[in-house]
Amino acid sequence: MLSLPAEAGYGFNEPLKLDKLQSGKIMPWGPFQEQQLYNRRRDIHAVYGGQQQGGICTPGEHTVVIVFTGESGEQHGYADGWTNEGTFRYFGEGQVGEMVFQRGNRAIRDHLMDGKDLLVFQTRGREGVRFLGQFECAGYSFEMAPDREGNQRRAIVFELVPSSATDDLIETEQLPDQAETDLSALRRRAFIAAQSTPQTTGAEARRSLYRRSEAVRRYVLARAAGVCESCEKPAPFMTLKGQPYLEPHHTRRLSDGGPDDPRFVGAVCPSCHREIHHGVHGSAKNDVLIEVIRRKEAGA
Repeated sequence: MLSLPAEAGYGFNEPLKLDKLQSGKIMPWGPFQEQQLYNRRRDIHAVYGGQQQGGICTPGEHTVVIVFTGESGEQHGYADGWTNEGTFRYFGEGQVGEMVFQRGNRAIRDHLMDGKDLLVFQTRGREGVRFLGQFECAGYSFEMAPDREGNQRRAIVFELVPSSATDDLIETEQLPDQAETDLSALRRRAFIAAQSTPQTTGAEARRSLYRRSEAVRRYVLARAAGVCESCEKPAPFMTLKGQPYLEPHHTRRLSDGGPDDPRFVGAVCPSCHREIHHGVHGSAKNDVLIEVIRRKEAGA
């Protein structure tokens, strides 16, 4: 039975208290609202395509990976669920024999590197599927578990973290050498951090994700040097730490949670950021930003 950690103070038999995860913010992903029920065929596959059977859907025409979790997986040796460290353990696909990093398993592991959002739905039988939210793959591990035929095999278990938790908790994590200001060193660290998903679990997986996100953020903000990379105007104000305020924007994804390739993350002012996401000319503005970043990185 899928359930949230007891200490969180909620479960699936009561409305989810979103402020526990998102500081009072309801963060929609496209047409989906957290904890709302949807028809898998009509609301998901009719819009995004992708595999209509199984637990991992990888639409070819959209930058998204869609995951389904529920009790039915237990008959195939899967036991998804939350950990006390606040990560969601999700068993990979492969009903017989050892699991390998192909197709859906590779898509989950590499979704951040591929610039794709990871959405998780809980199957609710005839009720449909409930949208649990957007997550980031923070790591993975291998463990022995029975397959559909009852034989022990090596299974892949992903460590997923709610995207909203990255923004809320990143300030609690510290990178080595916080005084580092050399742009080339920050760039090197950001690329190394963003281009790998570690084999790790639990609290260390969460810390790894935060460090990766922070490495990309620090480099992108340093590259911008206090000037919005979209409108080319100075940051609207200084932070309490005396730094120009700009916001990271992921140009390849609908949302802005988690790390991405630094060549596809811009530092923009709040006004440009909102226009890109919500403005009638947002898509065109995003395309221009992509070209600006490309020219900068080409000369790096």
